[in-house]
Amino acid sequence: MSNTEVTHRIDVAASADAVYRIVADVSLWPLYFPPTVRAERVAGDDNDERIRIWAVANGDLRTWESRRRLDPAAHRVRFEQTRPAAPVAAMGGEWSVQERGDGTCTVVLDHHYRATGDDPAALARIAQAVETNSVSELSHLRRAAERGDAEKELLLDFSDTDVIAGSLGDTYDFIYDAAKWPDRIPHVVRMDLREDVSGLQYMEMDTRAPDGSVHTTVSGRVCTPQRRIVYKQTKLPPVLQAHNGEWLFEDAADGTVKVTSRHQVILDPQAIAALPEPPASLEAARAAVRNSLGSNSRATLARARAFVEAR
Repeated sequence: MSNTEVTHRIDVAASADAVYRIVADVSLWPLYFPPTVRAERVAGDDNDERIRIWAVANGDLRTWESRRRLDPAAHRVRFEQTRPAAPVAAMGGEWSVQERGDGTCTVVLDHHYRATGDDPAALARIAQAVETNSVSELSHLRRAAERGDAEKELLLDFSDTDVIAGSLGDTYDFIYDAAKWPDRIPHVVRMDLREDVSGLQYMEMDTRAPDGSVHTTVSGRVCTPQRRIVYKQTKLPPVLQAHNGEWLFEDAADGTVKVTSRHQVILDPQAIAALPEPPASLEAARAAVRNSLGSNSRATLARARAFVEAR
């Protein structure tokens, strides 16, 4: 059976260079594209590369590798999955950013794909994932490119670190075993966690903020045993446009473990202004978000330390 082909496009009030920068640099994708939890170059250079992506599709966290051929002069990136994961038998396409001459551009995203065994039900699931993710990616690509210089005021990147006297394995397991957090961490009210593939977790969590309010978030997590847990919130509190994070674990020679909780956040200024009692300034909003997320991270680190050091 022949490939299914589909095209999505969007007009962006930004230069082709600004848009292409985001398309070309996959390390930016977790910050800008809601489905992408983690993305990295595993081989190659700025002209021909292999990348690995971890992304949410139809409520599942999936991973695959792709080869990409980049043409900066033409603002074009061709891609093809090298190791498709069932039910995908083949998947490829092209990003093309077309300058319009008035400081704006048009982004065209083409896909071609085929289902394993040409199964109609699998083909329908792939079609739904391609449609949902393409529309989301293009919309958020436009928003990111059009923010321009204003982004530096909306972007927060911060971390909290603790040192735990105990084993690396016990420390990592406490953070990895998020299904047990409602019994271990006071601000976690509810947790629903799935791990259909080892190391790939999809979780829905209710947490209590410092002001007593309860917020529901949905996240994908990519877990590298005893080294790193990367996560991406795909359902966010209303004041955030994006929230990515990671837990980093470093074993020290003195029998301690350094654990760092890092956050990357993009604020949503319109949602902040629409709050019943909005902060007095954007700087105040930044401080409030930093305090809320940091407080939860520090509380989790403190509980991890108490748990591990009591063993």
